[in-house]
Amino acid sequence: MATHPVRVEARLEEPLNRGLWIVKWFLAIPHYIVLGFLWIAFGVLTVIAFFAILFTGHYPRVLFDFNLGVLRWTWRVAYYTYGALGTDRYPPFTLGPAPDYPATLEIDYPERLSRGLVLIKWWLLAIPHYLIVGLFTSGSVISWRGGLPDGGGVLYTLDWGGLIGLLVLIAALSLLFTGRYPHGLYDLVLGMNRWALRVAAYATLMTDAYPPFRLEQGGHELPRLEPPPQPRHAPVRHGAGSIAAIVVGALLAFGGIGTAAAGSLSAVLAQSRAGSGFVSTTSERVSTPAYALTTDQIAISGQGVEYLRSFTGKVRIETSTAGNPLFVGIGPRADVDTYLKGVGHDRITRLTFGPGPDDTAYTWHPGGQPATPPATQTFWTATGSGSLEWDIEPGEWAIVIMNADASPTISADLRLSATLPWLDGLTTWLFVATGILLISGVVLILFGIRLTGSPVPETTHTAPTPRP
Repeated sequence: MATHPVRVEARLEEPLNRGLWIVKWFLAIPHYIVLGFLWIAFGVLTVIAFFAILFTGHYPRVLFDFNLGVLRWTWRVAYYTYGALGTDRYPPFTLGPAPDYPATLEIDYPERLSRGLVLIKWWLLAIPHYLIVGLFTSGSVISWRGGLPDGGGVLYTLDWGGLIGLLVLIAALSLLFTGRYPHGLYDLVLGMNRWALRVAAYATLMTDAYPPFRLEQGGHELPRLEPPPQPRHAPVRHGAGSIAAIVVGALLAFGGIGTAAAGSLSAVLAQSRAGSGFVSTTSERVSTPAYALTTDQIAISGQGVEYLRSFTGKVRIETSTAGNPLFVGIGPRADVDTYLKGVGHDRITRLTFGPGPDDTAYTWHPGGQPATPPATQTFWTATGSGSLEWDIEPGEWAIVIMNADASPTISADLRLSATLPWLDGLTTWLFVATGILLISGVVLILFGIRLTGSPVPETTHTAPTPRP
């Protein structure tokens, strides 16, 4: 049986403290913080490695060693905490191999990788393994609580950590009450972790060796039948300066990707108003058998009115119906209440412009027909046939939708729009920021690569001493 290039080994350090596992989540917080930044760098460097492999067939050694270090660090922290609880020895803060630590990870450096395989292995070919590893490492109990006052609900999830988390919990309880870690559970947990790490290495392009569909239990790999391949490119050592430069550069590049996405969205929104000059919501069906539809009070006051006006620009309210155009008006709330006093109408209390069937809600106000058509009233601030445009002003306002002849039964698709005059400037600044962040990130990553230490001899991995 050929030796897999991803070698995951560990030894159970007994005796283990009965109750230390209860607070290991707290003790590991410094590692979690550092790993949060390292994994952002890991993702950015993997993208760079993707293109390097695609065009050259080689995974740059300096990037490979950094990402291998992140996986090593992650495995050591997982082994110490709730990925295995296999040791009470605190993990070292290093990307290096740390051969004396009871959990080790080695990946043979591939001198050449398939340029075609890199396009599909991380998503298509790895799908079967993703399903299995997902069962090992994640799982949630999901419940829905409805009946909230607004008609919505709350989705509750409880993540129980998959099979690994469940088995480690059983082992932790055994430790608490008996002081022993069940060896059968330990072997099973290590096998699942080994499977997950092999899939992680394959999916992140660090090897072309497809992970085997077998659960190799226990802390130790099969012995090598032949010596490991001797790479032409010697491994490098990442010092603190190199790591800091690469991580900060990756964070800047990651931020540049975020601003690029935001700038693209802003550009799409700006382009969507090219015809009418307005950015619009989706349409929402509103209807009533009564004589009018009106909104809840729209209160605009305070020192922020000018900021709101500069943010939204001109506002448009549009209605579309199969019949004659509807009257649409906006006016002072007090005058609207006076006009609709004794008139049968519905007040819209919820309007979300969403895809669901319960996006609108109404409050019914009984009454008869209005004495005069709406267009004859003089209190309206803005009116229109089918639509209106309004410049935001301070005050208490209400929107009214009626048939022009004040007849009953209204049904229309309602849409709100605004000019959003700041979109063009925001788009420009986002793309400028994208360029600055990406260039700065690339420069810092290259600087971090230049800061790597002199080549060191390939570490010969010594398997941890087997437990009795």
